[in-house]
Amino acid sequence: MSTETVAATAPAATAPRRGGPAPRQGLPRPVARTIRYGLLVLFVLIVLMPLYVLVVTSFKSGREIGVNGQWNLPETWTFASWAKAWTALGPSFGRTFQLAIPVALISSLIGAANGFVLSRWRFPGADVVFTLILFGMFIPYQAVMIPLRDVVSWLGVAPGIPTLVFVHTVYGIPICTLIFRNYYATIIPEELIEAAQMDGAGLLRTFRSLILPVSIPGFVVTVIWQFTSSWNDYLFAIFLSNTRNGPITIALNALAGAQSPDYAAAMAGALITSLPTLLVYVLLGRWFIGGMMAGSVKS
Repeated sequence: MSTETVAATAPAATAPRRGGPAPRQGLPRPVARTIRYGLLVLFVLIVLMPLYVLVVTSFKSGREIGVNGQWNLPETWTFASWAKAWTALGPSFGRTFQLAIPVALISSLIGAANGFVLSRWRFPGADVVFTLILFGMFIPYQAVMIPLRDVVSWLGVAPGIPTLVFVHTVYGIPICTLIFRNYYATIIPEELIEAAQMDGAGLLRTFRSLILPVSIPGFVVTVIWQFTSSWNDYLFAIFLSNTRNGPITIALNALAGAQSPDYAAAMAGALITSLPTLLVYVLLGRWFIGGMMAGSVKS
């Protein structure tokens, strides 16, 4: 075939077929952006609607509370319900901090130690030990409540907050171990561990001096997780404590579950109960996502 023939047939071979399907056209970018943001605003409004009712009801007087007027703003803004809620919840508020802070710190430290050992010390049966630790995450709490109470009594742990600290710490170890094991296995370079070994540092010295200082993202994740879980827990609290020595969830249930409940005080109590966990997320939230993603991919 001559050069002229190839040149004459080349445009016909590359030209699009007539009558074929037209290129698929998407929505114009401004329209797509408007739809996207409109859906986001709609979802935000749906999520915030219960919060709006909660807030405005907590500032209403008793005569204003009703199904028909739940969306209305208070005619007279009053803090009487907040004062009543704080009187009922105040004593247990401090006890809940005595529960949530030790649980978050102790379980995070134990999880960090477990995660480091299981990710860097490949002893025989390491995978079996890790599987057995994770098995604790899948045991329903409801199935072990009565045996758990008997075990705690047999161990002689003081009832109330000490018992809850012990139980939440034990049940928090599996998830903390999982988070730190993934973090150390993907983020901490092997060269760092080898350099410490060449300098004569043992396993404990390496963990204390080198690993803990670079574990802040992992600790942010586990501390937020454990603090929130123990603060909001009601199931363990109702089985292992009472209104005199239990956390704030027990007191909130007593406030909202009376025969003639004060709905405004119950709403104010719910807001008071949720404020510490909200504050934790506000202060540490920007590190939380980074810590969750830090151990998800290998660098």
